[in-house]
Amino acid sequence: MKILVAVKRVIDYNVQIRVKEDGSGVVTDNVKMSTNPPDDNAIEEAVKIKEAGKATEIVAITVGEEKAQETVRKALAVGADKGIHVKTEGALEPLAVSKILQKIVEKEKPDLVFMGKQAIDDDCNQTGQMLSALLNWPQATFASKIEIKDKSLEVTREIDEGLETIEINVPAIVTCDLRLNEPRYASLPNIMKAKKKPIEQINASDLGVDTTPRIEQTKVEEPPKRKAGIKVSSVAELVQKLKNEAKVI
Repeated sequence: MKILVAVKRVIDYNVQIRVKEDGSGVVTDNVKMSTNPPDDNAIEEAVKIKEAGKATEIVAITVGEEKAQETVRKALAVGADKGIHVKTEGALEPLAVSKILQKIVEKEKPDLVFMGKQAIDDDCNQTGQMLSALLNWPQATFASKIEIKDKSLEVTREIDEGLETIEINVPAIVTCDLRLNEPRYASLPNIMKAKKKPIEQINASDLGVDTTPRIEQTKVEEPPKRKAGIKVSSVAELVQKLKNEAKVI
């Protein structure tokens, strides 16, 4: 079984996001970047499946500018066997990423495609579902537990009501939840070995995919700062304000 894992380079989740003065986006210069956290879970799960003897090869892929290679190197250090970097310039939207991944899947022919349930920088939660539609493959989203069977997967997934367990045929797309596992840290020897592992570089234009943005971002604003609440002297006054001012009762 071959597993393809998509990883994305985002601003580190510990960094305080700052909006540019002109409101055109967020500041990324001299800001710490890292792998999207749910993508770390996807890589970890793929490595665990391989360690259990149920997968033979793990391919990590990222799409983006030159620096995006860092995420592939990290995946290689954790346990991926091969890396692919599809080079693009400028902003990327989920549809373009999905079309690029479709071309890579057709080339690499994996049995499973893993990725994070969503990216923390845009929260789109679209790429996995779009890729599933493009390939006409079954999908399991928000996976918190994965069991490999003969020619199928049993996946426990997060839903509004709690947990749902489904069974899907392979090949399939799985988007991974943070509850799926605890990602490991790459050891120094593995980091050194990762530098020798191959990373195939492909231009998005060579795949015949148009990455021109279809959505225009007009303005980015910081969320409003929280304001202090109002103190009330009695329960009756609280009920009155909830009823007449907040209009919630």
